[in-house]
Amino acid sequence: MNTVECLVQAFRRYVRLPWEPGLAPPQRVWFVVYDPPQERRLRFRLSEFKDAAMDAGHAWFHLDLTDLFPEWMAKHEYRDAYFESPEDMELELKGFESYAGDRVKDFLRTAEADTASVMALSGLGSMFGLLRVSSLIEQVAPTIQGRLVAFFPGHYDGNNYRLLDARDGWNYLAVPITCKDGEEQ
Repeated sequence: MNTVECLVQAFRRYVRLPWEPGLAPPQRVWFVVYDPPQERRLRFRLSEFKDAAMDAGHAWFHLDLTDLFPEWMAKHEYRDAYFESPEDMELELKGFESYAGDRVKDFLRTAEADTASVMALSGLGSMFGLLRVSSLIEQVAPTIQGRLVAFFPGHYDGNNYRLLDARDGWNYLAVPITCKDGEEQ
């Protein structure tokens, strides 16, 4: 079985489990962790994750963050100056972090979503170098009603998540869904 099939199988197992109602918001986050070279394969098969959630009786909502930075930059009044001197933009990235957090919170508050909904985020790799995924998740966690599933191109080892394997990771309370979880026992 290939990596994506293995992840779909692991996700299917998790999404079918009874959902404990009293979990703290950070514990309602699931990271589907995969090697970064698998990004395109996984994106191509996101519908299988949706099918697994819906088969388990959960509504599915998806937000792709890939174009979030270009959208924000296109609206920024100093964008031309930042293109001329990108190093001047470092302080302004806090504004992007707030923008990203607000966009994800708005998504999590989708009118049709409830405590039985699966809210999926893809495109986290496009955030690399712009904001820390850990900060984004911590910012939006209180808004999570059901489960937030973040498709995470990186690695998980000993409760430590590393986005794109390029920097020190962070320890987080999220549930990791890995290919090991999808292997047949």
